[in-house]
Amino acid sequence: MNPFTIISPAYAQDASGVLSGVTQFAPLVLIFAVFYFLLIRPQQQKQKEMRGMVAALKHGDKVVTGGGILGTVQRVPMVQDKDGKQIPSNEIEVEIASNLRVTVLRETISSVIKPADGSAPAKGRR
Repeated sequence: MNPFTIISPAYAQDASGVLSGVTQFAPLVLIFAVFYFLLIRPQQQKQKEMRGMVAALKHGDKVVTGGGILGTVQRVPMVQDKDGKQIPSNEIEVEIASNLRVTVLRETISSVIKPADGSAPAKGRR
């Protein structure tokens, strides 16, 4: 009996079939990794930053609503949660013109406008 005849040729071909399956699956993994790092992760970071910005709204902040209305935050009322703790309300009072205030939902704020030089622009000058 020859010691080299113990392994049949069918088993030798099976090992190459497994390697072939891995090489066919590798491009899919690579494509998912590229999509994650170029599209999904940056979008998640942007959403997290936006949630933080909207949560930190205070009197005097200039905002843009989802409908494109520009305004200044006048009041962020506080409400009590079920535990009796004071939390900011979901509704924000925004002044969109002099003496014209509207109440908007916090989720409809699409961006907070920061002054370019760190100070508020002078009224009446353009």
